[in-house]
Amino acid sequence: MKRIEAVVQSELSKKVIKEIRKVGVGGVTLIQSLGQGAGERPEIGGHQIEFNSIDVIVTVVHDSEVNSVVSAIMNTAHTGEKGDGKIFVSNIEESYDISTKEKSTELI
Repeated sequence: MKRIEAVVQSELSKKVIKEIRKVGVGGVTLIQSLGQGAGERPEIGGHQIEFNSIDVIVTVVHDSEVNSVVSAIMNTAHTGEKGDGKIFVSNIEESYDISTKEKSTELI
């Protein structure tokens, strides 16, 4: 299993979730957040903006689904501008179902 975390512009997160659900993702977590990349911060009204409004979308998928999920995220969140976001993929070694208190090898 793989954990996919996508940091995307807030205004695009609902579209991203809709597209990854189309490729078969069963569950997602949406974390609304503020972020700051390596680029220069813009000024608005004489004040420098410290953080951008971003969302973090988290899902866990089977290894065979990673490429289609990453492609769906990239195709939906890409604007060609700095600040489009990042995608992180990591291994899931174990998972546990809190309701049953059992170790789980399934995504559900």
